[in-house]
Amino acid sequence: MMKETINYQRIETALQYIEQNLNAQPKVDDIAAHIHLSKPHFQRIFKAWAGISPKKFLQYLTLQQLKKGIDNAPNILALSETVGLSATSRTYDLFVKIEAVTPGEFKQKGKGLTIYYGNHPSPFGPCFLAITERGICALDFLEGSNTTELAAVKKRFSSAIFLENKEKTARLAKQIFTSHSGQPIPLLLSGTPFQIKVWEALLKIPFGGLQSYQQIARAIQNPNASRAVGSAIGKNHIAYLIPCHRVIRSIGAINAYKWNKTRKMSMIGWEKAQLEDSER
Repeated sequence: MMKETINYQRIETALQYIEQNLNAQPKVDDIAAHIHLSKPHFQRIFKAWAGISPKKFLQYLTLQQLKKGIDNAPNILALSETVGLSATSRTYDLFVKIEAVTPGEFKQKGKGLTIYYGNHPSPFGPCFLAITERGICALDFLEGSNTTELAAVKKRFSSAIFLENKEKTARLAKQIFTSHSGQPIPLLLSGTPFQIKVWEALLKIPFGGLQSYQQIARAIQNPNASRAVGSAIGKNHIAYLIPCHRVIRSIGAINAYKWNKTRKMSMIGWEKAQLEDSER
């Protein structure tokens, strides 16, 4: 598991270098040298992570390809209308079942809830997972310890009981990133009605797909609310499963991400690579 984390950190460092030197179009040799690896070693760990070569991966992330993804994106308006609370949504191998806390529960800040939490490895670096008996209430990618992430959950659910229990959270953590069982992953959402409406719409973006902020605004039948949509996306508490990383600017540019822009880039490319692998 430590090896997975180290390899992802190397890949993220490589992607940061690529992003900073896009105009120079760095070669694989240059990228490998930047992270102090031989070219064969870098290609090996990259392919083990993504399933494809670095060169192929980067082709998915050109402005032209990303813009094409936006232009060819399906209209999720009709699909979004079918997503209600406790509805089930398909996301690649994952089935996500959502429930929102009631307005009364929202005001009570988690009174009566017990929240278990722990840190786990993922394809995108270590993550922090917090769960209740009703579902996942937080999933964050970590840059260091989980102090900030735990404090944020405690602020939202200040009346809940918190227990660190990695064994309790391990099963769901494994299911999130390696599941092929089709078993639903329950999510417990806590937010304003508008935020929840936006998060529900995000669940309809296909695995490996992209949408713009304007397209999400239209999907929730509020076409002038793209800025408010961006704000709601920034308040998403459940990374990956509520796929805010699939929303980019309409010109095809990958913009800011709560869990860092380079990770967003890596997630978009990784998903496209998994799709290609599944179609072989």
